[in-house]
Amino acid sequence: MRVCHYIAELENIIINSSPVKSLNAVDSTLQELKYTLTNYCCIHTLLFLSDVVYLRFKNVEEAISKAKSLIEAMEYIREFRGRIVVVKLGGSVLDDDALRKELLIDVAFMSTVGIQPIIVHGGGKTITKAMNEAGIEAAWVQGLRYTDERTLTIAEHTLVHKVNTPICETLTELGCQSTGMHSLSSCVLFAEQMRLTGEDGRKLDIGLVGKVAEVNGHLLKTLCGSDTIPVIAPLAQDKAGGKLNVNADIAAGEVAAAVQAEKLVMVSDTHGILKDVNDADSRFSTLDETQIKKMIDDGIITQAMFPKVEACLKALDAGVKKAHIIDGRIEHSLLLEIYTDKGIGTQIVKK
Repeated sequence: MRVCHYIAELENIIINSSPVKSLNAVDSTLQELKYTLTNYCCIHTLLFLSDVVYLRFKNVEEAISKAKSLIEAMEYIREFRGRIVVVKLGGSVLDDDALRKELLIDVAFMSTVGIQPIIVHGGGKTITKAMNEAGIEAAWVQGLRYTDERTLTIAEHTLVHKVNTPICETLTELGCQSTGMHSLSSCVLFAEQMRLTGEDGRKLDIGLVGKVAEVNGHLLKTLCGSDTIPVIAPLAQDKAGGKLNVNADIAAGEVAAAVQAEKLVMVSDTHGILKDVNDADSRFSTLDETQIKKMIDDGIITQAMFPKVEACLKALDAGVKKAHIIDGRIEHSLLLEIYTDKGIGTQIVKK
């Protein structure tokens, strides 16, 4: 009976007391319970009941920890409510269905608490896979895919039906309104055909590849204002109404600039900008525009990272307050970067 009395008392403390008072009261009651159990029960019963109490309080401590995280996020939720955040999705997030859904859950959370997200996605690996399946070998010019009519047709079909539509469908499942923006629906990207310069100064033809010249920011803002998430594929129109493939990183920077976004977040397969590409712990937490330009000159920022950094600098020049580069393979990386003090990637600021 005395054992039952102490257990009931513990239960009452756990349920009805504040966490601080609970811990003090439980400690005192546990001492009496241990004394009683030592005299009246076997040691196995003592260990069992101690484990039960430990697990109950472990759950309480976990709940307190979660509550603290929410309090930390509250400041950022208030600050960014009603602001536009452009999220560029690339890397493994687009190749792994489960990973993509986890990232889109973060986007849905942002939308739920008042942020107005715009998604721009890539899809280069998916296009290459589709070309291989069609028996077409990709040709590259200075790191850019040469795009003829057949390649563009495959790219358009892949980007729209294999990447854009599944993103929109997942957002719908998560309770968000979204709309795909691409060359087969409402196109918001307008581009000029790109020409590269060779070593001898001659112009190099890379086919139907464009450089974004204009973004329909008004339409994007209107959609955001109606609680709809625009999902933009890297496909653009030229002045004659023709179609062009564009770089998704650069497109995201242009979109962020056009809508005067609060933030641009580049989701990739890197922890951010690293001092040493072979050392994940060498991540820079914060860099400014001057430091970025010096790192480009010093060769620290290489060709693979350059389009992302260029997009970030374009956005900052247009008035976007911060740009971020994060690793989308880390669970809730998007929320950790936006809603916590420390962040998880590299943030880039004007100065």
